[in-house]
Amino acid sequence: MKRIIISGGGTGGHIYPAIAIATALKDQDPSLEFLFVGAEGKMEMEKVPKAGFNIQGLPIVGINRQNMAKNLMFPFKLIQSLRKAFQIIAEFKPDVAIGVGGYASGPMLIAAWVKGIPFFIQEQNSFAGITNKALSGKAKHIFVAYPGMEKFFGKDKITLSGNPVRKDLIDLAGKKDKASSFFGLDPNKKTILVIGGSQGARSINLAIQNGLAAIAEADVQLIWQTGVSFENEAKKASGATNGLKSYVSAFIYEMDLAYAIADLVVSRAGALSVSEICLAGKPSILVPFPNASEDHQTENAKSLVNNGAARLVLDKDAQADLVPTALKTLTDKTVLTELGLQSLAMGKPYAATEIAQAILNDMNPCA
Repeated sequence: MKRIIISGGGTGGHIYPAIAIATALKDQDPSLEFLFVGAEGKMEMEKVPKAGFNIQGLPIVGINRQNMAKNLMFPFKLIQSLRKAFQIIAEFKPDVAIGVGGYASGPMLIAAWVKGIPFFIQEQNSFAGITNKALSGKAKHIFVAYPGMEKFFGKDKITLSGNPVRKDLIDLAGKKDKASSFFGLDPNKKTILVIGGSQGARSINLAIQNGLAAIAEADVQLIWQTGVSFENEAKKASGATNGLKSYVSAFIYEMDLAYAIADLVVSRAGALSVSEICLAGKPSILVPFPNASEDHQTENAKSLVNNGAARLVLDKDAQADLVPTALKTLTDKTVLTELGLQSLAMGKPYAATEIAQAILNDMNPCA
């Protein structure tokens, strides 16, 4: 029985691709044993067990770029995490490690390298993260989601695989009627899907809230994922808007149905969201989170915009421009169709399977 450690996390953009890779590996070789390693107190400690995998946490914390004083404990947390990473390797005895980015992957991959355990990296963003860049020289191979990543990694180590995403988004055909019933919407009306990531996005939420009357006047309906903190306010505002047909929720688990009925998606530009939008072949208005590390969300958004697959609205302009841009895009059938086609062309539906197969081929070169 061969064993694989998968390390990383901190956000859904790291966790869900990691789970997708593990699931694809297990589908191809059910005898494999897995252990996830994440950051204590982060969402992976809940999400990974729900997906059926074991996980251990490291006390590692990320670097706070807004308040450097809060980084005083970072060296101590790093040392503690490295010690625990070496302990995990000694106990679990992995054959291979996979890092998916995020600060939790650093100590684990360093320990794997020191102990001579081969490791792979999966980079979700179009601007590589600090951890992945620092460790790329020691990696056996690096799977990337965007072209042009040789500016960060050795060209001979890169495979353009795309980002692994949930399987149910690969085929949305025939789901629109089910979606309209589930969300209580009209299948014949134009629909905007608003998603701001698992925590919501305040600038997007406020822009949508202020534009509810205009959305209703345009006879457009709304699926609005708000995040927990804005849910009550959003429900109150949408309920008070005459003529608006909407579905409002803090979090949407049935994303395949949401994409199936959506004519246009308004979203942050996190790696996972962008990959899902492309896989679903949906036109989108992207509003990058301006404080993301290395401004990687803006780079992700530009990758779509430069390929004619999306429109960009900066966070600072969202209040004035987001809803007008969305409504204008919806009314231009030619633009809407072209954006959707270009988006679909950028999708990589079999990323998880391809990554899993490459890793298994390396683990079993004679098979």
